[in-house]
Amino acid sequence: MNRNELIDAVAESSGESKSTVDKVLSAFDATLVDAVGKGVEVKMTGLFTLDTTHRKARQGRNPQTGETIQIAAGKAARLRPGARLKSAVSGK
Repeated sequence: MNRNELIDAVAESSGESKSTVDKVLSAFDATLVDAVGKGVEVKMTGLFTLDTTHRKARQGRNPQTGETIQIAAGKAARLRPGARLKSAVSGK
């Protein structure tokens, strides 16, 4: 499902206009990006938890040459599914 399909589905199920749903989705997007960028954990109980995690420095391998390379430490966004999302995937 892409963004336009999501907007259509939410507008249909909520009875709101597509433009209203688009504005809300844009605000939701901006809020998530801003919060995670600041290191704030975002929880939507039952759906997901979005936060940042620290990755340690490690050795990797260049797949073209086979040469060993050093990958620097850094931060990454992490999305962990909640119970409702897990249940939907497993069919329970």
